[in-house]
Amino acid sequence: MLNSKYFYYLFLINALINIINYVPRTLINDRFAGALPSIFISMVVGTMLLYGFAKTISHFGGKGLPEIFAERFSKIISLPLLILYSGLWFVAGIITMISFVDITVRFVSPDISPYAVIIGFLLVVSFFAHLSEESILYALETLLFLFTPIILYILIKSLLSPDFSWDAVMQVITYMWTKPKYGTVAAGTFIFSGYFNLAIFNRCFKRLNTRYIWTIPITGLMILLVTFLVPIGYHGTIGVEDHIFSWFSTADSIRMELFIIERLLFLFYTIYLALSLVSAVIHWHVGLELFKGAFGPKEGNSGFKKADWWILGSFSLLTVLIMSQLDQERLALFGQWFLNVRLVGEFALLAVILFVRIRSVKKA
Repeated sequence: MLNSKYFYYLFLINALINIINYVPRTLINDRFAGALPSIFISMVVGTMLLYGFAKTISHFGGKGLPEIFAERFSKIISLPLLILYSGLWFVAGIITMISFVDITVRFVSPDISPYAVIIGFLLVVSFFAHLSEESILYALETLLFLFTPIILYILIKSLLSPDFSWDAVMQVITYMWTKPKYGTVAAGTFIFSGYFNLAIFNRCFKRLNTRYIWTIPITGLMILLVTFLVPIGYHGTIGVEDHIFSWFSTADSIRMELFIIERLLFLFYTIYLALSLVSAVIHWHVGLELFKGAFGPKEGNSGFKKADWWILGSFSLLTVLIMSQLDQERLALFGQWFLNVRLVGEFALLAVILFVRIRSVKKA
């Protein structure tokens, strides 16, 4: 069994990776229409979901959702639930990879084929998604220790740059009391959705220590505010809407005169490429284990090892197919729909796991 610190790592990787995904785009699109109040609402809602799920599932130490559902529900109930959430988390990984393909083509190598990039990503993600939970968490810990200090340096440098306009930030803050939107709240709460990975990674914990869980809403709020306000400070309240991936455009605006790399973009790209692939590995590992768990608990899954490659191969083909059908506008719409549906799904999952817990207490 592993230390509870890995639970906080699962939150952190999901929070950091969403700096470059559809969360900042959604917030910026609604900067005059409730983005700021949505951020504070997201902190409350996201923390509630995270704390409720983590606290409840910690009572089932060493077990993931497949094992918990196998003990409490019949196949008629557990099979569709596990397949539904498996598909949801596979889609999360798909969106991350397709987004980074677009980023690679736009900012790094416009001449490269996007299909060559996505195939490379799929090979890496499929191989590592097949590994054990412990191996994935150890790799995650190593990457976070390597990259988190650099990310903090980048954020501090961006805020201290003379090109950063605090006037633009203050102008957006004046819209603090506008009515929030569901879509913006759904985007903001995705920062906290790393807790969902406990659906499988709870197998690694005997009992979660939630003593420091109060740090999560503070960290999440800071990340959301920085994600939203820094691009506005660089590109202005109007100009920021012209940038599809606002954080990469922002990174391209920052110079590192005293560093070995003059353009921050390449360092930023390298860090977030590694983090994006690790995030996709975690999402696909959870999706894979939930899918297998729909047809039998973990102890009966030894015969599924060969089927892992068929499952991962099928979703890899689906990823290529989805990418071929999505242009930039459709991809953004697809991402927003995922965020909207995901929030409802997380509330439903929390209700289910609470029901299971209350039922267990009554039987005891």
